[in-house]
Amino acid sequence: MLDPRERTVIDLPAGQTPLLMVVVDTEEEFDWSKPHDRAATAVTAIAAQERAHRIYNAHGLRPTYVVDYPVASQEGAFAPLRALLDAGRCEIGAHLHPWVNPPDDEDVTYRNSYPGNLPPALEREKLRRLTAVIAENFGIQPTVYRAGRYGVGPATAETLAALGYEVDLSVVPGTDLSHDQGPDFRHCDPRPYWFGRRDRAKDRGRLLEIPLSVGFTGLLGRHGASLHGFLAGPLGRRFRAAGIMARLGLLERHRLSPEGIGFDDHRRLTEALLARGQRIFGLTYHSPSLVPGHTPYVRDEGELDRFLASIERYCDYFMNTLGGRPTTPLDVKALIVDGDPRPSITRAENAAPDGASIFT
Repeated sequence: MLDPRERTVIDLPAGQTPLLMVVVDTEEEFDWSKPHDRAATAVTAIAAQERAHRIYNAHGLRPTYVVDYPVASQEGAFAPLRALLDAGRCEIGAHLHPWVNPPDDEDVTYRNSYPGNLPPALEREKLRRLTAVIAENFGIQPTVYRAGRYGVGPATAETLAALGYEVDLSVVPGTDLSHDQGPDFRHCDPRPYWFGRRDRAKDRGRLLEIPLSVGFTGLLGRHGASLHGFLAGPLGRRFRAAGIMARLGLLERHRLSPEGIGFDDHRRLTEALLARGQRIFGLTYHSPSLVPGHTPYVRDEGELDRFLASIERYCDYFMNTLGGRPTTPLDVKALIVDGDPRPSITRAENAAPDGASIFT
């Protein structure tokens, strides 16, 4: 997954219609300013996902909720998502937060919050248990994965293949998290690619990576990946090099997310990625952001209104200005493998009858 020698990059046709998927890191609420805590497993924010889902209904989008163990194991969280799944309005994947996922065999440390840093047998057992509880409570075998904190490691690909996963969404292209004890993605391509144990009949890896929509804008945007290691490292942080480069219009890193990023930056990032051949885009955020006070990005109702407005404005821009289409990670795989995605749900089909909510 992290070794460029083991990847087969996929080039989509230049005329491919831009595709937008929504992936929600669906997780417990915790204090982001404090150390990780095994006891922090509240999931009250799941019921608030309806606030954004009304936007997705209008644009025919089916978000993929990658759920972690507290969400998958508590009925108050998995029941409303199961209702969405049964209605064909979302897909469900897996999201591993090691510190709240059994077995509790490791120390709760910052390093161990990246699942790929765990001993391979423990990483696999944690994901096996998460996979099993998702299958039990959602009635599906999850095949889409995003590592908590994007923390893939040297054994992650083998673990995913062994447990029946098909698509990974963990790679943050052009980004080095090693200074933070996480993985180094600087050599990971922003385009989708096959990885993992090779399928000899198809001459490619068996697993599909769809990286996050992260990129650089500005005069030096095309060189962002090579400069990011310095900017994010100790010396760059000491001299606040990233902020200086951004203010000068030379280089700015953006992620396609409403968390702390506004529409103008979303548009600039999208246009820059389109110019570099990107055709698959992923809007992403954390589920607790839909309730004020749970994340640093949404602290009050005013910020929640701006958060939702950012999602709505971007979806409208992508679908109506760019002429894009909705997709999901599994739709993308079908497009790449078969040349034609699975039928997407229509806006009419995606609307709840008489405006009713399926959340309780």
